[in-house]
Amino acid sequence: QVHLVESGGGLVQPGGSLRLSCTPSDSVFSFNGMGWYRQVPGKQRELVAEKPATGSSRYADSVTGRFTIIRDDFQNTVYLQMNSLQPEDTAVYYCNAYRHENHYWGQGTQVTVSS
Repeated sequence: QVHLVESGGGLVQPGGSLRLSCTPSDSVFSFNGMGWYRQVPGKQRELVAEKPATGSSRYADSVTGRFTIIRDDFQNTVYLQMNSLQPEDTAVYYCNAYRHENHYWGQGTQVTVSS
């Protein structure tokens, strides 16, 4: 019963930085991809960043140049470094990982950007 655990969210001022981390409860196998989504009330969950096991990372246009996804395959952990945070980045951030047809999610970590 694999599930993902996120951490690192919190309250930060505009222009500040946070780093989120995500690790699976069970690392007996590797994932094809790991990534981050976010969701605000009344809106659909959107992809923020994704890192396949191989190949280039993908980013939402809104975060390109500010966010960086980092994947540690040995620890089976994925990070999201968020710089130059803006109020529009306020959301619940969810970790996602997939292997073949199976997707796994965390329960989310709140990121609030406010002065």
